[in-house]
Amino acid sequence: MRLVDLTAHELSSLISPPQDRRYAGGVRRLLKRDFVLVVVETKAGEIGVAPGGASSSSMREFFEDASQSDFASVLEDRVAPEVLDRSIDDPAEIRTRVERADLPELIESQAISVLDIAYHDLLGKQQGAPIHELLADGEATTRMPLYASAGMYMPPEKYAEQAAAIAERGFAGYKYRPGLGYDDDLRTIELIREAVGEETEIMVDAHTWWKMGDRSYSFADLVDLVGEMEAYDPYWLEEPVPPADYDAYRELASEVNVPLAGGESEESPEGLIDLAETGAIKFLQGDVRHHRGFTGCQEAIEHCRESEVTFLPHNFGTHLGLVANAHLAAAIPLEGYLEYPVFGDDTAGMYPYPLAEDVLVDDLAIGDGTFEMPEGPGLGVEVNMDVIEQYPHIDGPWTEFLDE
Repeated sequence: MRLVDLTAHELSSLISPPQDRRYAGGVRRLLKRDFVLVVVETKAGEIGVAPGGASSSSMREFFEDASQSDFASVLEDRVAPEVLDRSIDDPAEIRTRVERADLPELIESQAISVLDIAYHDLLGKQQGAPIHELLADGEATTRMPLYASAGMYMPPEKYAEQAAAIAERGFAGYKYRPGLGYDDDLRTIELIREAVGEETEIMVDAHTWWKMGDRSYSFADLVDLVGEMEAYDPYWLEEPVPPADYDAYRELASEVNVPLAGGESEESPEGLIDLAETGAIKFLQGDVRHHRGFTGCQEAIEHCRESEVTFLPHNFGTHLGLVANAHLAAAIPLEGYLEYPVFGDDTAGMYPYPLAEDVLVDDLAIGDGTFEMPEGPGLGVEVNMDVIEQYPHIDGPWTEFLDE
């Protein structure tokens, strides 16, 4: 396979009017969502596509002054010269080529990721097979239960209303992001459990707890809060401590009975394995957009197969990213639930993000809380190239954090 062109399209989906979300750290203002659509072309004229990593434009944009434009420029200016007009006969060669660009580990992993995804998209199209069939050792899982990823910074009663709306759609679980303060966080999970009953799982994404500067929860308060939350049977507690603080993971795991999850913030597959080896987490959340694509994530999956850690793909972005991670989940095969971000301006939606669905020509087969894998070759979906003009890039951060 010889690539002759690589284009990284910078897109933005405006949140209008901006939304202000109050939490214990102040006010978070939501302005837009950014997305990098990567398109590669072979010498034979075949087209492969890939979604850029979410953290190139969201999680790290505010905290580390990195932007979507930076990532797109790196792909076109630093990475493309290393991979174009050279034969690539194995996905491992992608890593070797990209490493020559001498990038920071995070950006390098994400650059390898998009090329690995696009490579597998092309390979599947050439062989007439969906990616999950290329990856699977045995029978793949093509129909998967979903958990809805939604709630962010609202009064406890609003979380409960949203959770009820999610449960009515048939989703197996509801993931939300607390951070209102000790008492309101406890009240929130109590109301959510009352709203959804015992059949719906509750996933708690607690990354806000350690991101509020001097307002962050102390470790002692964290242990006490999680101890009280145990009464409402959360399925997992995700990133409750800084991702690089493995000692804090170990200490928390020894103090509480709620299973811990993490991994999306690791910068490489090696980081995923290191986190799994702490013995502190039950669920490892790799992402094909972040961790060197399918090839990199398979390294972490193989490690999990020899341990008691369950690999569940992380996914927070467009439907193209959902499909990419779903192919990985199908090939494992999935043991648990696939993450499905719910966007929109209705009760169930986190916030409006129409680009998330508009990036694909056809709707995905999602209903009654389940996802049916597309049957076409490669990724099995057609990208709507009109979004390149419909969602032009908007300069600036996607979110701002304000003091009250």
